[in-house]
Amino acid sequence: MKKLVLTLTAVAGLAVASIAQDFGFQKQDFIVEGFFQSSHENNRNNEIKVNSLNFSPQVGYFVSDKIAVGVFVNAGNEKTTDYSGDNDTYERATSFGGGVFGRYYFLDLGARFKTYAQLSAGLGSSRASENDGTTTTKGDKTNYFGADAGIGINYFVTPNIAINFGLSNILAYQTAKVDVESAESVSGFSANVNVFENFFDTARFGLTFKF
Repeated sequence: MKKLVLTLTAVAGLAVASIAQDFGFQKQDFIVEGFFQSSHENNRNNEIKVNSLNFSPQVGYFVSDKIAVGVFVNAGNEKTTDYSGDNDTYERATSFGGGVFGRYYFLDLGARFKTYAQLSAGLGSSRASENDGTTTTKGDKTNYFGADAGIGINYFVTPNIAINFGLSNILAYQTAKVDVESAESVSGFSANVNVFENFFDTARFGLTFKF
């Protein structure tokens, strides 16, 4: 009987401790996040391989319990290789950039789900190159500026670690210009309002660490 009482007491204590855990953010918290995307495709019919890699870490600081500001960087690389001939040829595109963001947590879906809206703006550049099997030719660099608004959800696995599900941008603007004399800029604006299928086409999973 005594063992049963002790067991029930221990279970009750664990349950209370679990309920008492604080899932969420407070003023002066820091967060470190990272989105990582990698893909590999090998089309043996056309003898073409495509490899891509994208990485976007960011750091944020909570100025209040619901508002965070921070900085991010992103880097990407995509290589398309044609191995149908005697010598492999390829096209490669690389990009690098960084910027700032602001995030507002506006809705709690239970204790562990935290929903946020985010605004971000950044600068970057990209460059393409080609290889004909023997010689590599570099293309002109393109500089760009972009700003966007999106939404996302954090699911807390522990009080300090959450899975971050970033949905595609609701509003986005970008302007790009090739870094050569007399080049003109190209700009575009997009809105994905009530086009819900697009949200999950470009969704990104990552991890959020709270300190």
